[in-house]
Amino acid sequence: MLQRMRDGKTKTVLVAGGAGFVGSHLCDALLLRGHKVICVDSFLTGSRANVRPLENHPRFRLIEQDICHLSELDEPIHQIYNLACAASPPFYQADPVHTMMTCVAGTGNLLALAERHDASFLQASTSEVYGDPEEHPQREDYRGNVSCTGPRACYDEGKRAAEALCFDMLRAGRADARVVRIFNTYGPRMQPNDGRIVSNLLVQALSGDPLTIYGSGEQTRSFCFVTDLVAGLLALMDVNPNPGVPVNIGNPGEFTINELAEMILTMVPTASEIVYRPLPKDDPQRRRPDIARAKELLGWEPKIPLSEGLQQTADYFASVLVETDLRPKTASAKPRAGLTDSLPIGA
Repeated sequence: MLQRMRDGKTKTVLVAGGAGFVGSHLCDALLLRGHKVICVDSFLTGSRANVRPLENHPRFRLIEQDICHLSELDEPIHQIYNLACAASPPFYQADPVHTMMTCVAGTGNLLALAERHDASFLQASTSEVYGDPEEHPQREDYRGNVSCTGPRACYDEGKRAAEALCFDMLRAGRADARVVRIFNTYGPRMQPNDGRIVSNLLVQALSGDPLTIYGSGEQTRSFCFVTDLVAGLLALMDVNPNPGVPVNIGNPGEFTINELAEMILTMVPTASEIVYRPLPKDDPQRRRPDIARAKELLGWEPKIPLSEGLQQTADYFASVLVETDLRPKTASAKPRAGLTDSLPIGA
């Protein structure tokens, strides 16, 4: 059944960063709910391929624009999701000044838009606000251990500043702002070259290349499948009243990077050996969300186990690498039966 406003009208929802990995899945989910979706994306890291199946949808509109230079929209807007920022270290460090301005000026522009339209606003923050945490698992009241001058500061501190803007606007009664802190997320539509650990290892395995691990591999991460994350985003936007506090959304299952690599070696028959490289500066050693608040306030918790999500993600990357001819044409690089099956929209 389509979710509609109390007066019977379909909502108009703006998704900034809607052509990105998470944003495109969110657009799918909102359209399935019966809403109109305005996707705003600069395509700095987003992909037209992610939203191409939606281009002829009668309730979907695509605007190519940077939120740092946001234009006024000529129609009422009821909800705004801000996912517009490069989220992987190689991408957000490529232009750190733009990353910071996207987090601060861009978020400020979207909050002003929300104020003018009386729209509910959801800010996609990040577990990076906790830095290299001294508390484990990370609760929302933990203030973090972040370097404000290191190479990751443009993203870490940018997201912290964006949170401050959101809660200032909320306290001032100027915007119904909500903040989600997203932990490691993976799934179909990740970019093969985005530099995240899941995409790195899967692409290397499918290509028959050595799997590269930075540091000892004993550092830990939690991995949340993208459909679980989107369900959490929708739940936080829908909850009434506004919780007025940040909410962690992630999978509390904790795995070492070595364990992740071993799972991929078992799953992908073309996988090669593991090689180790020096750990990047300020890379966190442990990362796992405490999701008690999400359970209590939203009734949310993840459902997809890592083994199931990794298989879907491997299937997706196999199809992408074949289509783009990026994988070596060798017998050892052939996928197992069914590995190149394409995924339906919204998978």
